[in-house]
Amino acid sequence: MDNAVILAGGQGKRMKADIPKPMFKVLGEPMLEWVISACEGAGFSEICVVKGFMGEIIDEYLGGRYKTVLQAERLGTGHAVMQAEAFLKENSDGNTLVLCGDAPFIDSETIKNALVIHKQQKNSVTVITAELEQPKGYGRIIRTENGISGIVEEKDADEQQRSIKEVNSGAYWFKTADLLDFLGKLTQNNVQGEYYLTDTVAIAVSEGKRAGAYMSENPDVILGANDRKGLLDLNTRARMAVIEKHLDNGIEFTCLDGVTIERSVEIETGTEILSGTILRGNTKIGANCKIGPNCVVEDCVIGDNASLNYVQAFKSEIEAGVKIGPWVHIRPNSVIKSGVKIGDFVEIKNSVIGEKTSVAHLTYIGDSDVGKKCNFGCGTVTVNYDGIVKSRCVIGDNCFIGCNTNLIAPVTLGKGVYTAAGTTITRDVPDYALAIDRGVMKVNEGYSLRKLKGKL
Repeated sequence: MDNAVILAGGQGKRMKADIPKPMFKVLGEPMLEWVISACEGAGFSEICVVKGFMGEIIDEYLGGRYKTVLQAERLGTGHAVMQAEAFLKENSDGNTLVLCGDAPFIDSETIKNALVIHKQQKNSVTVITAELEQPKGYGRIIRTENGISGIVEEKDADEQQRSIKEVNSGAYWFKTADLLDFLGKLTQNNVQGEYYLTDTVAIAVSEGKRAGAYMSENPDVILGANDRKGLLDLNTRARMAVIEKHLDNGIEFTCLDGVTIERSVEIETGTEILSGTILRGNTKIGANCKIGPNCVVEDCVIGDNASLNYVQAFKSEIEAGVKIGPWVHIRPNSVIKSGVKIGDFVEIKNSVIGEKTSVAHLTYIGDSDVGKKCNFGCGTVTVNYDGIVKSRCVIGDNCFIGCNTNLIAPVTLGKGVYTAAGTTITRDVPDYALAIDRGVMKVNEGYSLRKLKGKL
């Protein structure tokens, strides 16, 4: 069976943070997850992650999805693969893909196409490569009529070799049995005193086995990040690649300032994304929507023809034709039904807002089930928490909630209920009733004249 080993033991000291380098995020996902996703997309189920510095962070993140092994000492890429020896022996009759956990732009097509070449040419090792106009700093691929003869690092390359534009990505296909054999023949006879995986190419050739190379059509497969500047570059490239995909699919962007869309987000044709908008997670946006400016939408489903302006929405469903904003917070587990209008300074939490209901401004609705065609006056609050228990409010269809109404949960309003401005509702109200709760207003004439005597 074919399998993959992902090298994820890097510390990333220049990042200046105490997490493994592959756990730094590109578009909201750890670089390691990008590499795992590429493997999964290529059909892998057997993956071993070689961890090192703060390896428990990787274990916690993976949550048992895949096997991990520890590289206690950092003695080179070859040494890292040695730690997976037991894993390799379980599938020694297949092929093994070795990838870098901090090179996030490896893609499934490159992996699959490289394996095809690897098998067709009956290679012992196949190096995944890319062609760069500016190859400085990368190991050059030395091709021959029968494959490749080796990889020459730039510091060791002569002038002719430095002119080669095909470079090593750090990703390889091996016959697993040959890889196990090669690992036992690696030495530390180099300046760094490390075991280099690149030496396996020379070992294969010296033993009369075929070494080949597959040049990816994606030159970004070689890219990684050694510091925060490099990480910013990866994020910028990933961000623009996602935006270009959506442009090709008919999504409108008038300005890209502050726009970030994670690669898992789906957007239908005709939608406009305005500046300052951040779309995350498993968000799905329908057709002909207007999202932005300055929205944050995470793990939400948004129907067609919706409009969000200065909205933060999380783990909720917003149906077709809804208009929300500005300055609105939609908290998790909310459902905003079709045709709803929500205005400025409104917060909705764990609630259902029925069709064509209007919540115009300065209102909090939490843990509530609201019917259709209701109207909420300014300053309404569902008082859902008594300090110990959170309770729900139920509001029927066609209710009119007057300004500054407090609904003390649990309470139910029937159909067509009106509440007078300033009312506090403490018990259920039947259908088509008016609820009014006001004390007797008193007027104390001349009060301010007495209070401010000598100051007016």
